[in-house]
Amino acid sequence: MKDAPYKASIAILAYPDVQQAAVLGLADLFEVANRNSATHTGGQLDVRILSTEDLKNREIPFCDTIIFPPSLSQDRRYDDQDILDWVKAGHGQGATICSICAGAFWLGASGLLDGRPVTTHWLLEEDLQRQFPKAEVNSERILIDDHDIVSAGGLMAWVDLGLFVVTRYLGQHITSMTARHLLIDPSGREQKNYRSFRPVLNHGDPSILSVQHGLEKSYADEVSVEGLAGQAHMSSRTFLRRFKAATGLTPTIYLQHLRIEKARGLLERTRLPVGEVAWRVGYKDVSAFSRVFKEITGLKAGRYRERFSINS
Repeated sequence: MKDAPYKASIAILAYPDVQQAAVLGLADLFEVANRNSATHTGGQLDVRILSTEDLKNREIPFCDTIIFPPSLSQDRRYDDQDILDWVKAGHGQGATICSICAGAFWLGASGLLDGRPVTTHWLLEEDLQRQFPKAEVNSERILIDDHDIVSAGGLMAWVDLGLFVVTRYLGQHITSMTARHLLIDPSGREQKNYRSFRPVLNHGDPSILSVQHGLEKSYADEVSVEGLAGQAHMSSRTFLRRFKAATGLTPTIYLQHLRIEKARGLLERTRLPVGEVAWRVGYKDVSAFSRVFKEITGLKAGRYRERFSINS
């Protein structure tokens, strides 16, 4: 007797202020996967979009996977007890719990992130780690598969999570067919490909802020700790301590990130050779520039330009 096609139940929670594009996009992606699977393996994803009212007003059957999409709200209070009780109960029964971007805050509020690796949008990393200090936050990753807890970063990382779910339940072949149908190729991405350097400026130390403003203009010049300390009218030791306390970085690392951020802009907006870009942001050694650029962005400079140039 032939085995019945595999069927998995997927719940997408449409909580208040959820990103509707992600909710509907996931549903569409899973529908395309189901159509592809119907003519091949026969496996299907039973997709349910649930509201918080659904959780209050009716008994929800067990779901194999529960997905918390991103939120467009700036409010980081994830305290709806009905949602928290439901996700904890589902996890306790064996469900895989997934989050995308700010959806990770729901997992944190439920206690599921204690001692677990998780990713979110890089702009939310500090807030997530502060609210849930027992979580192991790593926002450089687009997706972290920790078996029963799966998280994806970025507002558009619902594509990555959706294809991950398709692969888990319907197989790589159906995932490839679905990706081709939707003209998406998310393989090999990392959040650090997209992460911008946003220096801390609201730290309240005017002397350090003055040095930071100066570096925005002189980042390509020869810079020394002694010279920067002199600008701040401090000893080198005091300057290092206060700069790190204010910005979270040493002056050397700060300058590296600032130069690479300027290089990103040149690669995106101009057709300057990589060597010229390196020179303009303060690197006399192109190999040193290339090494630091890849370390910070995850891509070689030429590959970065291919992906992000606005002059193509």
